[in-house]
Amino acid sequence: MTVRLAMHADSQTHIDPKLAALDLDLEVLPFGSDGQFTIGGAAVPPQEVDVDYLWFSSHLVRAGAMKSAFDLALACRSLDVLQTFHAGLDLPFYRHASERGIRICNSSAQSVAIAEYVMAQVLAVFHPVEKQRALQAAGEWQQTPFRELSRSHWLIVGYGAIGGEVARRAKAFGAEVTAVRRAPVGDEAVDQTGTLSDLPALLPEADVIVLACPLTEATRDLADEVFFTAVKPGATLVNIGRGGLIVDHALLAALDRGRLDTAVLDVFRTEPLPKDDPLWSHPGVRLTAHTSFNGDGVQDRWDALFIDNIARYARGVPLAREVDPADI
Repeated sequence: MTVRLAMHADSQTHIDPKLAALDLDLEVLPFGSDGQFTIGGAAVPPQEVDVDYLWFSSHLVRAGAMKSAFDLALACRSLDVLQTFHAGLDLPFYRHASERGIRICNSSAQSVAIAEYVMAQVLAVFHPVEKQRALQAAGEWQQTPFRELSRSHWLIVGYGAIGGEVARRAKAFGAEVTAVRRAPVGDEAVDQTGTLSDLPALLPEADVIVLACPLTEATRDLADEVFFTAVKPGATLVNIGRGGLIVDHALLAALDRGRLDTAVLDVFRTEPLPKDDPLWSHPGVRLTAHTSFNGDGVQDRWDALFIDNIARYARGVPLAREVDPADI
């Protein structure tokens, strides 16, 4: 059976050599940033096209074509599977697509890069690297004590692909790690597990808190006044999930009163973050522009996941990273 595979024209140019090497029976249906397919040299609206498999690659962002791609996916006459480069599916589009019966596969390709980002940021908090560089520049011979990760307790809220990669790296440093997830299964590579209902008891023990969970009705505004009242004084908070997980004024208040030592923030309620937002200038905030996924190996892993999954689809075997509609 011929698989009708749709993707942005830029994605096709990028992936064609790897697709050809699979030797599958594929009909590639490229579409442009205008939301129209090109079939047989002619522009064809999505309402007239049946698609088996649609690949959303990162090329959509580079081409400024995300919105038109969302519209195209929902307008197709039929669509079986959508594979996206997004890890989180909190955008309303994905819920609408799932409600129409479209199967959705998300991405784990960012997990390694995000985990490395987390470790780099926490190490920068624990180790006085900036002070050491300043002493070098001044020619001053002065020893600089630092905190060891091996003596820290990590609380990772959200134990999916990203949370798991963070946990493995923290454990490699000798840290104690607790994972919070919707339903612990017992084989997590951590010291203990819990659920969101256990947070009040777990927060006072954590030196490093990593928010790696999706944004849902259960997690929206998770880090609020009650949350910060329970944290261990001097703790470090890292948010690589979604900006809506944190109540910003509660975070700033916790920093101001010394309840929280440092907040590492890579995601925000409004992106780009407005220039007048107080998070920019607060001394307790380490802020980056949603860049934690931006490792040099991510594109290769995005490609590998797609190539593996389109081959699975053509063979009629279970897909990798297919998301339960109940979780969207």
